[in-house]
Amino acid sequence: MCALLHYHIHQEIGVKFNNKHWHDHIPKSVETGHDSKVTILWNEQVRTDKIIPNNQPDIIIRDNKQGTCMLIGVAIPGDRNVIKKAVKILKYKDLITDIQCIWNWKAKVIQVIIRATGTILNK
Repeated sequence: MCALLHYHIHQEIGVKFNNKHWHDHIPKSVETGHDSKVTILWNEQVRTDKIIPNNQPDIIIRDNKQGTCMLIGVAIPGDRNVIKKAVKILKYKDLITDIQCIWNWKAKVIQVIIRATGTILNK
């Protein structure tokens, strides 16, 4: 699901692909848009001044022109864990504070929660 999201983010910023389908897309750890205004980090740790245990969101979108940063976390929980995954935003609180202090950028978290539905059939 992260690769699908990554693929569509790249389409939005105008990155050209050799493949036509999202399922053929293999994300690179760092990619920049055609005009270098946007940088997309895939599963990369953010370096900070202090040790922060949750410093590796699934996707980071840095808008180099506007000085903003979006941390995207993706979760596909079972029915019982939906609420637990919804509070995942709080785990990036320290990371956002450090990004705002070190980079002097505005930062926010976008939590994507995909609720799996359906029935598992036993054979």
